[in-house]
Amino acid sequence: MSDVVLTLDRERPLDPPDVFMRLQERATMHRMRYADGHVGWLVTGHAAARAVLADSRFSNRLELGHSPIPPWLELFKRAREQRSPTLPGNFLRMDASEHARYRRLLAGHFTVRRMIRLEPRIEEITEACLDDMEAQGAPADVVRTFALPIPSLVICELLGVPHEERGQLQEDSTVLFSLAPTMEDRARAEQRLTGYLRGLVHSKRAEPADDLLSILAASGELTDEELTGVAFLLLVAGHETTANMLALGTYALLTHPGQLKALRADASLMTNAVEELMRYLTVFQIGPTRAALEDVEVDGNVIRKGESVTIHLAVANRDPARFPVRGERLDITEPASGHLAFGHGIHQCLGQQLARIEMRVGYTALLRRFPHLSLAASPTDASMRADSMIYGMHRLLVTW
Repeated sequence: MSDVVLTLDRERPLDPPDVFMRLQERATMHRMRYADGHVGWLVTGHAAARAVLADSRFSNRLELGHSPIPPWLELFKRAREQRSPTLPGNFLRMDASEHARYRRLLAGHFTVRRMIRLEPRIEEITEACLDDMEAQGAPADVVRTFALPIPSLVICELLGVPHEERGQLQEDSTVLFSLAPTMEDRARAEQRLTGYLRGLVHSKRAEPADDLLSILAASGELTDEELTGVAFLLLVAGHETTANMLALGTYALLTHPGQLKALRADASLMTNAVEELMRYLTVFQIGPTRAALEDVEVDGNVIRKGESVTIHLAVANRDPARFPVRGERLDITEPASGHLAFGHGIHQCLGQQLARIEMRVGYTALLRRFPHLSLAASPTDASMRADSMIYGMHRLLVTW
C-alpha cells in the first residue's frame, strides 16, 4: 500500500474524511508522506494517540517536525532555519521543563473552582449576545451573533483586553488559524497581534487592574516578552476553538432532531452532551504533530528518531475500540469521557474547564431562549469552515 497523504476533503460536513475512517478499520497507525516528502506516521487509533501524546520522547517543537499539508511548508521551513522560532512565553511549542515552568504559573488560574466563579459573568455575556440576536430578528447568523462573540468577550475580560479591541484581535486570530492566507499575511497578523499585546503588557505593569495579565505581571516571574507570548497563546486559543464548537455543535443538534429532542426533554443531559459533541465533532482537524526524539515503539510500530507523527484526533475520537456503543454516531445519552478533543498529556488544553462552561452555558441559553430554533436553509447550504486548522462554520443561518 502507498503512503497516506493527509487530506481535508470531507464527504459529509460532520464526519472526518472517509479515507481515514477506512484506514482505522485496518490499523491504528499508518505510514504517511508529508508535504515536503518526509515519510512519517499518521495515527488513527485512540490508544495509540494517547500513547504518543503522553510520551515525553515526542517533541512538540515546530523546528523538529515536518508539515503535514502544503500550506504550512514555509512555516516549518522557517522554523528549522531560525532553530528557536517560538515566541517567549508561547509554551505550546515547548517541551518538558521549559513547558512545565509556564504551565505551573498558569494552571492555578484555570482550575475548575476558578472557572465556576466566572460562570455568572459568562451567563450575562451569553444573555446579552442572545438579546442582540433576538433584536436583529430571524434569520440570524449564529456564528456572528452567538458563537464568535461569547468566547471572545470572555477571554478578553479574563486577560484584561478592552472589549472594543476584540474585533481586530479576532480577525488576526482567524488569519493565523486559516490555511488560505500567504505567509506574508500570517506574518502581518502575528506582528499586529504581538505588537498590540506587548503594549497591553506595558500598560498592565504601569496600571495593574483585576485581570489575569495584571496578576501575572505583578508576580515578577515573567519578562515583558514572556508575558506577551503567554497572552498571545491564551487569547488566540481562548476563543477560536470554543467559537467553532458553539457554531458546529448548534448545527449538529439541529441536524439530529432526535438528539435535540432528548436534550430539550432532559436538561441534565447537557453536561454529557457537551462532552459528546466535542468527541463527535473534534474541531481540531490537523494534527497535532510530534517529532520522535529517539526510537519509540507504539502499538507494535517502531517510530524512528526524527520521524514526524501526526494524530488524527477526529478519527481517534470515533475509534470503536474506545467508543464501541456508537463510534461514528452522535448520542448525547452515552458517556463520552476519555475523548481527545482537548488533547492529552502535558499539552492538554489549559483552558478546557472554561471552554466546557462556555459551551454548557451557551447551548443551554440558546435552546431556552429559542424553543423553536431551526435552520433557516437546507443543511446542505451550510457554509463550512474547512480551510482552517480549526474546523467549524463560516455562517449558520437560523430562524425561530
